[in-house]
Amino acid sequence: MSAPSGPDTRSAGAVGLLLPAALAEAVGGQRLLVLPQRPVSGADIGANPEADAAGSITVAVALDRLREQQPGVYSRICDETGAVRRYVNLYLDGEDIRDLAGQSTVLASGAQLLVLQSIAGG
Repeated sequence: MSAPSGPDTRSAGAVGLLLPAALAEAVGGQRLLVLPQRPVSGADIGANPEADAAGSITVAVALDRLREQQPGVYSRICDETGAVRRYVNLYLDGEDIRDLAGQSTVLASGAQLLVLQSIAGG
């Protein structure tokens, strides 16, 4: 799957969240959401100790930023405990984050997380 055109997450010092069409509808058809990578303020750094000196963030921090920016999309990806929903998969460079370090997986500058929802039916 190629990345949709849109904001460049590398030049923006951010990470991208690639959404499936079903979730893109909730944000006006945007397939790529750009989430700020660097902490916004000193208070933000204190609230997110996962952010390292280079400004890298974890999947958990990126999801927290998604909750702040797009709570409707966040609630379709994460449950009320903040865990990624059972039938939602997040991929970083083709690897399921559950096979990496889960929500502790570090996102480098320009990283893009692909969101895929499982489809069930009979």
